[in-house]
Amino acid sequence: MSSTGNPARTVAPSARTVAQGALTLTSDGAAWLASAQSHTHTTVAVRNDRSTTPAVLPCGAAFDVVNAPAIFGRRMLDQLWGEGPGSGPVAAYRGRMLLFATPGTAQRLPVLLKWEEWGSDGGAGRSRAIPPLLCHGRGDAVTIPPAGTTPGDPAPLPTPARWLVAPDTRRPWLPGPEVLLWAAVRAARAARISIFPPADLGAKVYDVSRRR
Repeated sequence: MSSTGNPARTVAPSARTVAQGALTLTSDGAAWLASAQSHTHTTVAVRNDRSTTPAVLPCGAAFDVVNAPAIFGRRMLDQLWGEGPGSGPVAAYRGRMLLFATPGTAQRLPVLLKWEEWGSDGGAGRSRAIPPLLCHGRGDAVTIPPAGTTPGDPAPLPTPARWLVAPDTRRPWLPGPEVLLWAAVRAARAARISIFPPADLGAKVYDVSRRR
């Protein structure tokens, strides 16, 4: 029943060639994050490119977030950058991976997973290969990593949140539910046939200067 082909074939070339940020949040990226809400204090904290404090932002307007277990999220990210169109911003937070997606993904992705019989519910059959994915949309909020420091600043206090792929533009490309469905299914299939132990979560570096 599955129809999950390579989404890179259906993504517009202009979208696939937009380079994403690396580990550092830029002022343009901070402005995009701040556009998700209108609360003055939060806006100031997000826009401050020297902030070392995580911020909480609402989902559903500028972005939705798919929240995956760290190892499975890393496998999804490997698929997106290895065989797919790349990813939007991605953050790690307390053993979970937050993949930023287009608004509406939080409602659509669970439906697609169920339709493709890969429901993220921990049930029997092949759905068991995909761990529960938490989809944050309108009415939800997520914690985003701090912007970081500039050279010469005192070392910041350790934080459970960090950017893996930080936004560096006011209009970052975001994957939709179909792209994330494809990545989740590919990650699940790869995990079932893999005979190797998980890689060190801190050792992977993604070349964000290119897109497929």
